[in-house]
Amino acid sequence: MMVNPDGVRHQIHGNVIQTLSRSLMEKVAFNEQGVASREWGGYPIIGFRDLPPIEVVLMPRQEEPPMGAGESASVPGPAALANALFDATGRRFYAAPFTPDAVRAVLHSTPPRWQGQPA
Repeated sequence: MMVNPDGVRHQIHGNVIQTLSRSLMEKVAFNEQGVASREWGGYPIIGFRDLPPIEVVLMPRQEEPPMGAGESASVPGPAALANALFDATGRRFYAAPFTPDAVRAVLHSTPPRWQGQPA
């Protein structure tokens, strides 16, 4: 049951944006002492102009009890992006963020793993 469907829609929409940013751009640097990223003004996050259209589809299930909905995109999002990259390139990507440099590194270091044409 959704007590506030518009609130649920906006919460999921925001979570999709945050998940895309974390999966495609964000990375905290670490060293032996801990977090090495100290200048957060230059921390990369996705901008609105870089976002694809996002459509949130709600499935009303009145028989279900109310529960959290905000984190629903966090778990499958990075895996879906990694599988889309595999489908496009035939190479597995195991660690986000999937930055252009990270994608190039995988493309130049591993042979394709799929047989035939990508789907």
